[in-house]
Amino acid sequence: MVHEQDSTSNRRNRTKMHFREALIKLIKKKGYHAVTVKDIVEEAAYNRSTFYFHYQDKAELAEDLLDRMLTGLEQSAGITYTVEKETFTKDLNNSSFSIIAYFYENKSFFELINYEDTLPSMHTRLPNVIRKIYKEQFEFKTINDLQVNMDYFKVYTAIGFYGLIRDLIAEDFQTPEEQFAQDVIELSQTHIQSVKYIGR
Repeated sequence: MVHEQDSTSNRRNRTKMHFREALIKLIKKKGYHAVTVKDIVEEAAYNRSTFYFHYQDKAELAEDLLDRMLTGLEQSAGITYTVEKETFTKDLNNSSFSIIAYFYENKSFFELINYEDTLPSMHTRLPNVIRKIYKEQFEFKTINDLQVNMDYFKVYTAIGFYGLIRDLIAEDFQTPEEQFAQDVIELSQTHIQSVKYIGR
């Protein structure tokens, strides 16, 4: 009985994944507003009844896609850190930035930020999630413990990171992941002495 439930759940998850992947491909081909449910089911190789079993309409699918990917982004940020442990930026390495790995692993999705007619609210929600990660998941110490308005500092640093990510995506991820992570580390070392992961 449990095995049957797991099998059904896995099948549903796989089907929904195929619909999400189809939507990504179609947005790149024709823009979000031109995509129809008919397009989605044809691209995903399912029928309309299967689509409507999982989603009410295209908008619900789009929201599911964006929610899942941005939740995953939030969760990725602290993977390599221990809660309440201070880490000096001089000790950071490429594996310290699991959030960068998440962007590379999901480049097909994040490329949607390059499109004007893309997932509704993607252009605002993505930078807001990065700001939220910096604000809620981490504490920072500045070089020489310089006293600054930390709320401003977090926003400044988060928006700077978002700018680097936007450039990376716009250039089709041409910079290798290891090099990009190293560049971010070196940049961080110019103004951050240490970072502490405080959890989600």
